[in-house]
Amino acid sequence: MRTRQRLTNPSTASIALLVFALGCSRCFATDVNPRYLLINLPAAEIRSETFAKIKSLAGTQPAGAPRLGVGAIISYLRWDPAKSRETLMNLLSLCEHHDLSVIVQLDGEQWWNNRPDLWNWWDPSRPGFNPANVANVERSSWSTDDALKIAWRNWGRQCRVLPPPNLMSQRYREACHIEMKLLLAEIVNWRDRLPPEKKDLLVGVKVGWESAIGMGYHYYPDGNKLLNQDPSNDPEWKTQPHILPGRGFQAIGYAAVSTAGLASEGLLEEKHLAEVIRRHLDDLAAVARASGWPREQIFTHCGGWAEGEMLYKSALNSHSCPGWSFYKFARNPRQDRTAMAAVAASDAPFFAAVEWKPVGARTADDWRDAITNTLTIPKCRYVCIYNWRKLLVHGIAQEGLQLALAAPLPPAKP
Repeated sequence: MRTRQRLTNPSTASIALLVFALGCSRCFATDVNPRYLLINLPAAEIRSETFAKIKSLAGTQPAGAPRLGVGAIISYLRWDPAKSRETLMNLLSLCEHHDLSVIVQLDGEQWWNNRPDLWNWWDPSRPGFNPANVANVERSSWSTDDALKIAWRNWGRQCRVLPPPNLMSQRYREACHIEMKLLLAEIVNWRDRLPPEKKDLLVGVKVGWESAIGMGYHYYPDGNKLLNQDPSNDPEWKTQPHILPGRGFQAIGYAAVSTAGLASEGLLEEKHLAEVIRRHLDDLAAVARASGWPREQIFTHCGGWAEGEMLYKSALNSHSCPGWSFYKFARNPRQDRTAMAAVAASDAPFFAAVEWKPVGARTADDWRDAITNTLTIPKCRYVCIYNWRKLLVHGIAQEGLQLALAAPLPPAKP
């Protein structure tokens, strides 16, 4: 796709751009309520070349324009602690070097491959085996006989994944706390070392990753029987978000609900699952607060797909600011009535479109307008576009970002 060309005269133009950029930097430092346009990066893209390309999207920015930055997910139970720390420190160093703002996204629920000592309850031939680990994984009934050995995920293509964690398991929660505290301390140290003119590089930390039970992970009836069969023969059902609590699949969540003391028999209910996620996110946000973070720099990432479902309000707690994914309504999130009702119910200083892509945007103006529509909702702190790899080959989207970054945002409006 053809993109708009920017002026590159190496003489007077380059000097003018430098002076303008320096002036804008000083203007940014005085913004009392900056709004951020962030781009999500996979771990493999946390490298200087990628940061330079992202930085080039901004050109010169006037005061009041969205601040450009990145988001990156550190899955602290997926890798060993040394790799998690190395990835984090590289991310922060590159953000400081390239003058890009950052939201650090801490995940302990979607990927936990590195902790078989928590999830392996069934296979003595693999590391971490302990039958007691049955308490740390989800179930498809109230009985531990129906503890999961396998689950599936479909983020564009179905794949097999490990069984989801029992979010209320004490051992699981302690594991999350230990890894989170180490990483949060590193970020706080980095924040505190930043010079005054760069303090605003840290947007904050995000906990949760579309937190939900039965979405992100799903399970088929008698799914454990498929564990040793050819994956090519696995069923592929379509998600039905409005059918709760199973969303079109075998319902799970019994382990967390019973561990939380919400129910131990009878029907599994939507309200049970929503309460588990509320407690889960409240706990993670409380760990961040206790690690030296102000509320305005802590964001949750809660699931929410069906209009009116209870899960949206599970994002709200007294320690953080709520956040949700926006795809269908990304071009104008005000049309997402359930999310906006949750925003209205929140007493947090901000909320965020923590995962965002404007489905149906076909022109650069569509992208710019979608960004503007989102960031001008009262209290919206940032938009995080998912994700860089798709933007890299999407000229129209890049041009739309450049348009949004080149002009001051209008005042927030209801």
